[in-house]
Amino acid sequence: MPREIITLQVGQCGNQIGSEFWKLLCAEHGISQRGILEDFATAGDDRKDVFFYQADDEHYIPRALLIDMEPRVINMIQTSEYAELYNPENIFISKDGGGAGNNWAKGYSSGEKVQEEIFDMVDREADGSDSLEGFVLIHSIAGGTGSGMGSFLLEAINDRYPKKLIQTYSVFPLLSTDTSDVVVQPYNSVLTLKRLTLNADCVVVLDNTALHRIAIDRLKLTNPSFAQINSLVSTVMAASTTTLRYPGYMNNDLIGMLASLIPTPKCHFLMTGYTPLTLDRQTATVRKTTVLDVMRRLLHTKNIMVSCTTRRGVYISILNIIQGEVDPTQVHKSLQRIRERKLAKFIPWGPASIQVALSRQSPYIQHAHKVNGLMMANHTAICQLFDRCVKQYEKLRSRNAFLDNYRQESMFSDSLDEFDNAKEVVVSLSDEYKAAESEDYIKWGLMGDQDMHAGPPAYDPPDRRMPP
Repeated sequence: MPREIITLQVGQCGNQIGSEFWKLLCAEHGISQRGILEDFATAGDDRKDVFFYQADDEHYIPRALLIDMEPRVINMIQTSEYAELYNPENIFISKDGGGAGNNWAKGYSSGEKVQEEIFDMVDREADGSDSLEGFVLIHSIAGGTGSGMGSFLLEAINDRYPKKLIQTYSVFPLLSTDTSDVVVQPYNSVLTLKRLTLNADCVVVLDNTALHRIAIDRLKLTNPSFAQINSLVSTVMAASTTTLRYPGYMNNDLIGMLASLIPTPKCHFLMTGYTPLTLDRQTATVRKTTVLDVMRRLLHTKNIMVSCTTRRGVYISILNIIQGEVDPTQVHKSLQRIRERKLAKFIPWGPASIQVALSRQSPYIQHAHKVNGLMMANHTAICQLFDRCVKQYEKLRSRNAFLDNYRQESMFSDSLDEFDNAKEVVVSLSDEYKAAESEDYIKWGLMGDQDMHAGPPAYDPPDRRMPP
């Protein structure tokens, strides 16, 4: 029985990454640009119906909603060669088309105004699924639409579908001010992080700072373009869903994959690493790929797509998805080597093991390497990222800089309490990750102020884990 997943692409960044993701999925499943299954792919035993459904004329259509407040990016998708792939009823562009002007509050209040139209689309997709497993949201946290409207949609989906999983692929902004063009990104980031903490089940952190570094250092690109960065992101997204699309014995649905990575509900921010990286299918610097090479490289700080050093802190959990020609005995040997050399340091209060899922590669794509690996890891060092966001936020907030645009929206017209409330949630999240490094973490929630660490009633983890 398929466990379907509905994808929401919100804002400029979400739609750019989303369109790359669908291109890659079409190639991996042998689906043409117009959504028609190629002749050579008719006998495949992959599960296309997790992410696609079939129209009356046998077209494969992505279970995707394309949402933006300005038409530019979606127009580009509609005039590209993949224009006929998407369901035109699932495309939402704001009537006035002005965008959110990088203002979280404007994106959020616009989401409230158009929620009926958007939820008509969401409900239609959900009703068309046999056994809906959850939602995937692709967005950035620094702009206006992806962060503001994305935050509103997170809250609303959590309300309407309390038992469905919500996973997000969230792009964190470039932190060096010389390359960032959004001066209020610290405000937008902290406000969005509050919703990601309270309303999502799993957040895959895609950090632009680290992605740029990887593109420059590992792929030897002098000035990486957004298209090249987005192709890295889509590779990671496609790899993280391979076990759902080419099911094996384990991790063949989203809940199975996330349950092993997220032991406590609040610590659900995952970092990823991928190796060997290639762009445009040309072979990159890595020549030989054995399972041990891949697994060892995945633990290198420089391959991790979040700008936090993993030398500090400990791993809460690791899942390696290994694709390609792999003998299970090699996996055991590699894990033994990694344990002997103490390459990964784990939490003292849980099982110290790297989980490995073996997955097939798509037979319809030419692969440059025999073995590819994706690591999804829950690591306490990610609190460095949250601390950095809070620090930048405080610089602006202490001077009350650039707040006029926020005050124009009803949410902030009376008071700015929402800002301070959001900051407290992010600080408490960072504290929880730091506490997870100690042995008595299990008692930490009881020792701290109960109200501080309790999520809202809608966010009740045991309830979310029940089958639909």
